[in-house]
Order: sequence, then structure tokens, then C-alpha cells
Amino acid sequence: MTQPESHLPAEISVEEVKRLLEEGAEFVLLDCRRPDEHTIASIASARLIPMQELPQRLDELSNNRHDRIVVHCHHGGRSLRVTSWLRDQGFLGAQNMAGGIDAWSERIDPSVPRY
Repeated sequence: MTQPESHLPAEISVEEVKRLLEEGAEFVLLDCRRPDEHTIASIASARLIPMQELPQRLDELSNNRHDRIVVHCHHGGRSLRVTSWLRDQGFLGAQNMAGGIDAWSERIDPSVPRY
């Protein structure tokens, strides 16, 4: 993957994430919700690592330390905390997808169930 800009904002809109996906940009889309939530609604290209498991599974992202990592949850609260934590761990390309999968369903892909 490519180096992210060092000045990436902490948040990114669902519209911008859609644009990145459509352009084939290389980035990690990280779903930090619980597995039961992921079963209800998910974005196809997202990698599931629940928030509570992330400290023990951080090595799964070691190859992405210098990449853009877009984190999402249900509404954006958990993913904002995960984004902040990842940045503290040196993942400076981490960004929170504002509004979470609920905003994704509402504004981008209505086929993704809302819950």
C-alpha cells in the first residue's frame, strides 16, 4: 500500500470512503464492531477486528502501520476511540468514518440493513 498523507484528518465522510473504494484506492477498511453486529450489516471489503480484541490483535495490522486505515462502527463513537488509539500506537493514517455503518446505509448503500 502507499504512504498516507501525514496530515490526514481524524475523520472521513462516508461519501469520501465510497469515492476511495470506487477509485480502487489502497487502504484498510476496519470494522471494529462486535461479530453479531457484523452479521447483521457489513461492508464487503471491511476487515472485522472488534474493538475489545484490537490490543491483542494489533499485529494483524503491523504491515499497515504507514497506510490509511478507515475505521467504522455502528454510529462512529467506538471507531473514533479506536482511531485515536491507533494514532497513539503510531498508525498515523487511521481515520474514523463519521456516522458509521448507519450513515453508510442511509447515504451510500441502502441494501445494507440498519439496526
